[in-house]
Amino acid sequence: MPQSDPARHLTTLVRMLYLLIVSLLWAPSFGLVKHYLAGVDSNFVAAARIVLSLIVFLPFVRVRGIATRQFVLLAGIGALQFGLMYVLYLKSFTWLKSSEVALFTIFTPLLVTLTNDLLERRISWLFIATAALAVVGTGIIQWTQLDRGGLLLGFLVMQLSNGCFAAGQVVYRKVAPALKLPDHQLMGILYIGATIIAAAFAATSADLGTITSLSLVQWVVLLYLGAIASGVGFFLFNAGARRVDVGALAIFNNIKVPLAILASVLIFGEGVDWPRLIIGGAVIGVALWINEAILR
Repeated sequence: MPQSDPARHLTTLVRMLYLLIVSLLWAPSFGLVKHYLAGVDSNFVAAARIVLSLIVFLPFVRVRGIATRQFVLLAGIGALQFGLMYVLYLKSFTWLKSSEVALFTIFTPLLVTLTNDLLERRISWLFIATAALAVVGTGIIQWTQLDRGGLLLGFLVMQLSNGCFAAGQVVYRKVAPALKLPDHQLMGILYIGATIIAAAFAATSADLGTITSLSLVQWVVLLYLGAIASGVGFFLFNAGARRVDVGALAIFNNIKVPLAILASVLIFGEGVDWPRLIIGGAVIGVALWINEAILR
């Protein structure tokens, strides 16, 4: 029997809860990287985060019942979505301010929608419209005077990072259900692939002297970013990606931006343009409402 409207809306909210929790876990990440890990080799930071994530989920890995081809596919998804994405994301801080990095993530919803359409060989204009509206809302919040040298290179690196993250989550939500295994048993395989990529980049640039000189606070920050924000966060994000439509998934890729700004204000004492935050956050909310209320 079909669900009543209240029951359907409750189910939708429960499914979205995964993605909302992730957004809250990710909110402090930009500020933590900016305030505590500036100057630390970006490839090492990427590798450290992924290795910590792998440690969290390795005990849950189950390979029985997974064919070699499926294992390689999952590892490849992880290498793309987490490994290469993090290497590119952290490298972009070389040319961009943290606010600009956050700003340039606003194109991820469009990339999620377009990647999904490409795989399904169709164009979902309504999903593209709501994803674009989420981009507009985030742009209202984050847009600054972007006229510095190195901006174009930083922008391109960030779009490569966004593309890796978008492609990984879309492919995962299509591949994982067929395996009939819970997400926590699959995530370790994804992190194995991500670790291989991140470790390969770290081996080319990491300075042992710099690593051994990290302070206790910096190690604690890395522990949070790796085990919690990346490990638990990506697990919940990919689990949520399996439970919502691609339109909601695209929008939730940008909800972290207003939350990240709030975290910067409340935790790191940074300033904020409240009118822009409120207006931009409202636009993102409208995009989510349209997706749930009209597209269904």
